[in-house]
Amino acid sequence: MDAGAGGGGVEDLSSPSPAAAVSRWTFAVSQRYQHLLDKSISRVLYRWIAFLAIAIIYVVRVYFIQGFYIVSYGLGIYILNLLMGFLSPQVDPELQDLSDGPTLPTRGSDEFRPFVRRLPEFKLWYSITKAFCIAFVMTLFRIFDVPVFWPILLFYWLILFTLTMRRQILHMIKYKYVPFSFGKQRYDGKRAHSDDSASLLPRD
Repeated sequence: MDAGAGGGGVEDLSSPSPAAAVSRWTFAVSQRYQHLLDKSISRVLYRWIAFLAIAIIYVVRVYFIQGFYIVSYGLGIYILNLLMGFLSPQVDPELQDLSDGPTLPTRGSDEFRPFVRRLPEFKLWYSITKAFCIAFVMTLFRIFDVPVFWPILLFYWLILFTLTMRRQILHMIKYKYVPFSFGKQRYDGKRAHSDDSASLLPRD
């Protein structure tokens, strides 16, 4: 009888527990999810098309339900915050003025340095897509459907958007930077090499 009891104990130790199985399954799913995210980094167009589809689904659902305006308002505030991070430099020029670190170029003769965002494009896409998914899930529960007069929320959000964008544009004008790459100066190795060669030629 003792041997049987001992054998049963060995069998219990060798068999995986439900918690360990769930942990392994969660780890495998998270690895697969991270792998898909890593593969989607270079596929910018497809990522934003997928986001646009999710956003349209959410807008259509809210339109037909005629509710969840508080959820939409919170989503709009969060999107505005992400947009400000996307348009802002990684290091605030106001703080750079107080330090000896590199600053943004302010003249055409300054050395070109690429604009480094505080919130990269991929993180912007990931955060805004996840926000729309969470907001869509919230529309499945009536507890989040707080009755409110939605034109007031829309009017307040538009005022907040206008004031925030105005402050951001004034900040860009003050420190002379553009958060986009259109028309920016780019380094040309051949041109730089020819200029160096010309400077080494003897002058008359």
